[in-house]
Parts: sequence; structure tokens; C-alpha cells
Amino acid sequence: MLTNPTRRHFLAQVAGAAAAWALPADTPKPLRGIFIIMATPFTEAGAVDFEDLENEVRWMDRCAVHGMVWPQLASEYMTLSKDERMRGMEVIARAARGKRPALVFGVQGPNTDAALEYVRHAETLSPDALIAIPPTEAKTLDDFRQYYRAIAKATKRPLFMQTTGGAKGIVPTVDFMLDLARECPNFRYVKEEYEPVITRMAELAKHRDVIHGVFSGAAGKGMMYEMSLGFDGTMPGAPYSDVYAVIWNLYQSGQKEKARQVFSQLLLLINTEQQVPGTRRYIMKKRGVFKTMVSRRDKSTVTPEGAREIDFQFEALRPYLKA
Repeated sequence: MLTNPTRRHFLAQVAGAAAAWALPADTPKPLRGIFIIMATPFTEAGAVDFEDLENEVRWMDRCAVHGMVWPQLASEYMTLSKDERMRGMEVIARAARGKRPALVFGVQGPNTDAALEYVRHAETLSPDALIAIPPTEAKTLDDFRQYYRAIAKATKRPLFMQTTGGAKGIVPTVDFMLDLARECPNFRYVKEEYEPVITRMAELAKHRDVIHGVFSGAAGKGMMYEMSLGFDGTMPGAPYSDVYAVIWNLYQSGQKEKARQVFSQLLLLINTEQQVPGTRRYIMKKRGVFKTMVSRRDKSTVTPEGAREIDFQFEALRPYLKA
């Protein structure tokens, strides 16, 4: 573990890189970098904890992430009611005013009509961009096309497409996304998760005239290679938000070996998530962001042995924490 003076020096260096994206309020925020998929907090009774959701926004700002996204798959959005999603967007939008990260709202629905309800509500809250997972009720790729056309027409804000999470067996091809981008002026960003991910990301990135941002997911496990290829960002989960931002800022400022060192330590904890179910919830509570470890989707309980392993691996990240 670094000593305090060394840690302060290290964080000062990283802060210099982060300052580059701190812009005046009337300047559009860059859609590039670490865009965290926010988690959804729940009370012990299983209700959405809107107080903790608001606190998570403030925590994201202290972590110096470049963007925050809600609700998506890692937010357990499929367990949320329409009213919970609508209220959650209001709480987040209010808390995000004056904060540095770009705000992206997930407006996906099982079909076009459902998605458009979320788009209309999001429009009243003035996020920086929207993102939509494909519709789960679609039968054909043309259904995907009509869905994204309708969303793009209903907003002038930049629109991300997440390629996975929609109807099973329907794959949005690269040509499909390029055609949409040529047709819809605000459809300019893709979160790519379909295999072969790197091949698809590289093909999208060849068309910078219409595709302005190519992002990944998958907990950011490929971010070092993706940064070397010039891609635009990643959308990982919330527990290590500041560490992802540190890695990105180090790499972008030319400190690639240091970025590799921090990334290798982060990977140990990402690997622990696979071995100890509930690791992400444990970390969010351990870091004081959430009051509970409750999840509607994952009912697993962290054992004392699992907690010891999480704590052990987490210590390696402590020098890079900002919040």
C-alpha cells in the first residue's frame, strides 16, 4: 500500500488528466471515457432506496467518472416497475445538476410504445444522452429498426444502442447499425457486447463519419486493449468506478505502464466476483454508498470466507480510491 504522501502525489497526477473534461455548464459534455452503469439500491424490504440512489450520483461525481448511465442490465432494470424507473430518473436528474459526469438515461422497453414513454419522460429531465437496449418483444431485425427509428425521431439528444439484451436470436449486425446511423442524425454511439466484440468494434470505428463513439461493456475487462485500438470508452458496473477512471486517465495521459499495474489489480477483484456471488453488492455497502446488500435479481449471501477474500483483494485498490 502506498504511503499517504505518495498517494496524494499519485492522485494529483490523475486529477490533472481528469481536469481536461471539466467544462462550463453550457458546453456539451464529451461522450467518451468511463461511463458507469449505476447500480440500483434496495431497502431491506426490497423497495428501491431513492435516498441511496441520489447518494450514488454524488459518489459518482467524487469518483471522477466521465459519465453515469441508469437504468441498464446491471441496474436490474427488468425488476423495476415503470413508476420506479420514472421516479428514479427524476431523482438522478435532480442530483446530477451541476455535477461533472455526463448523464445518460436508459429508455429501453419491451416494444416501441413502452420505450417512447421513457423517452418522453427523459426529455423533460434534460440528460446528456439516451441509451436503449433492443426490444425484447421483437420478432425480426426490422422490428429493431422501427424501434430505434422511433426513439431517434422522438429526441434530438445523442442516442446509444446497446447491442445485447434484446429479443433472443436477433443480432444487430454492423451494417444494420451503420444504416441506422446514416438515416438517424443522432444515432451515433454504440455499446458493443456481441461476439466477436473487438472485430465488431473495429468495424464500427472505421466509420467515424457516422459512428462517433464505440464503447464496450463486460466489466471493462478488455479496456486496456480497447484503449490501444483507439476506442472511445467502456461501461462497467459501479463498485470500482474511481479505479476505472484512474486507469483511463493514466492511459490517456501516456502513463500506460502505471495503467497496466492498476488494471491488473482491478482484474483480481473482477475475478473474485465470479467466485463470490454478491461481491458487487458487498463492495457498494462496504464503501458506504448503499445501506444494504439487497438485490431483487441475486439472492446470494456473501459468506464470511467470501467476505475475507473480497476484503483481501480490495486492499490492493485502496491507493486509487477517490471516494
